[in-house]
Amino acid sequence: MPNPSVGTIEKPAISTVRKLAPRYRVLLHNDDFNGMEYVVECLLQTVPSLTTPQAIDIMMQAHNAGTGLVIICELEHAEFYCESLCNKGLVSTIEPDE
Repeated sequence: MPNPSVGTIEKPAISTVRKLAPRYRVLLHNDDFNGMEYVVECLLQTVPSLTTPQAIDIMMQAHNAGTGLVIICELEHAEFYCESLCNKGLVSTIEPDE
């Protein structure tokens, strides 16, 4: 049986608010140099989460509209994907996702 003369110490509730990391859009730009199949292959090699149909859609979006949205992610990943695509001879940029 607990001793009634001994009080319990209650800790104040600590409120933690997690701030989400800012997100960035990785864009693929159309160019007149690389073939469609090569672009799809580069997308699949660079962003492992993409499926072939998704890569084709991104390539076609860039081809028809001038830019295609590759992925939205944290800055470090966005920089990696953008740089990887550029190293393969593609034109890619990143911008904040708003």
